[in-house]
Amino acid sequence: MKKSTKITSAIIAFFLIITIVIVGRTMIGNHFKKKFSKRPPPGIIVKEVSYKDFSEKIESFGTAVSKRTESFRIKKDDLTSELILKGYVKKGDLIVQLKDRNIVAPFDGVLGYRGITEDILGSDNSIIITLDDNSIIYSDIKIPETFASFIKKDLPVKAKFSGSKNKIYEGKIYAVSSRINAETRSLLTRVMIKNENSELIPGSLLEIIINYNERSSLGIPDTSMMIEGSKSYVYKVSEDNIANKTEIEIGIRNSGFIEIISGLDEGEVVVAEGLKKVIPRSEIKPIKK
Repeated sequence: MKKSTKITSAIIAFFLIITIVIVGRTMIGNHFKKKFSKRPPPGIIVKEVSYKDFSEKIESFGTAVSKRTESFRIKKDDLTSELILKGYVKKGDLIVQLKDRNIVAPFDGVLGYRGITEDILGSDNSIIITLDDNSIIYSDIKIPETFASFIKKDLPVKAKFSGSKNKIYEGKIYAVSSRINAETRSLLTRVMIKNENSELIPGSLLEIIINYNERSSLGIPDTSMMIEGSKSYVYKVSEDNIANKTEIEIGIRNSGFIEIISGLDEGEVVVAEGLKKVIPRSEIKPIKK
């Protein structure tokens, strides 16, 4: 065999060996990559699209006023004994006994002095006592005229009091003025609030929330939504557990839920939490909470 033929054969054999090694390593690498890179789909919390209660709301502030109040001025010389007031009296209970007459409660209520002590706003010879019926609290609020068409008698209201921040007091609209105030451009509205345990104190500042335009609409948790520019999206989960990015049109938010105008139907499933773990058009493991 010629020397040149031997060299050519050696070169071919060398490159053939290199090719076999590269192909072999690639095949082995792909095998292990496929074997070890295949991970189970992530567990993601999902929710069904369902109907929720939604409503618009107006927020305002007003002062608490007792349902009924009455004052009694008593001359100290008319007292038959030291004046000791009960905290609470019922209609017909004796408030104070005087030399010439007795004062009885005209209604159920809380007794107290007009001020902190019996002398405040009285005089050297007189005491002023108050009786307040706090079972119902009224509050007058001013509603901007832009909402005037929505304000109706008996609309539900909720009230908050700074002295009891975590409690909500239920009530309703009791009366509505027949005209807009031309100076303030507002509609005077009186609300009535239940105060069964007399927790609301007359004179306190109340935060009033009026609900209107109440309706039942499709809703999803607000944690389900993604905003990109002016558009809103969710991950809708198919029957084979594939998360597909879907555009939706939304309405208002209420109590952690978003109103759905279009893009979803009742009973469909969307990703509720863990949006960052989801890859579009990938499989997930739905977890219903």
